[in-house]
Amino acid sequence: MRDPYQVLGVSRSATDEEIKKAYRNLARQYHPDNFAGKPEAAASAEAVMKEINEAYDNIQKERAGKGGTSHGTSYTSSGTTSFYEVRRLISQGLYSDAELIIDSTPSGDRGAEWNYLKGCLLTQRGYYYDALRCIEIACYLDPNNLEYREAKNRLKMRASGFGDEYRTATNVGNCDLCGTCSTLICCDGCCECCGGDLISCC
Repeated sequence: MRDPYQVLGVSRSATDEEIKKAYRNLARQYHPDNFAGKPEAAASAEAVMKEINEAYDNIQKERAGKGGTSHGTSYTSSGTTSFYEVRRLISQGLYSDAELIIDSTPSGDRGAEWNYLKGCLLTQRGYYYDALRCIEIACYLDPNNLEYREAKNRLKMRASGFGDEYRTATNVGNCDLCGTCSTLICCDGCCECCGGDLISCC
């Protein structure tokens, strides 16, 4: 593999913030949406994105001075995608940036952690049915992960009392008082799963 700093186009003296910025810029450049209708270009971009993800992960591990996960978190990191960065962005409310990285993840790296984080992001957008489906896939792929199971149960419990207000991508545009309330409750549940807190009083 090429030098990871060279892959990201930064020097070894670059700050952590400069490295993150370079990584995000490359993720935008090689996002799958940029290659719609161009299967050969999309396949090439996916291979480049995989190399970018590996480079970013290697830099993170090198700077942390550890051989394994470099961030002290307990979740399982699948493949080479930097899911730590996605979690960090979600916890800071930078959902668009997190979604950019998630959607740029090569299909071969979309395991349990990818599905869990994709579910968190779908919840933020109000697509609860799709979010639950992703989190259930995460639980299936990693049945011993307590965080995934708790997220699934919490999302089911918070949505179960609202019947038809449990939104999907097809009815997310409808808005009334009950729907708004259920949206906020579900978003708060997902936020809490990722370390944030949308509604501090509950």
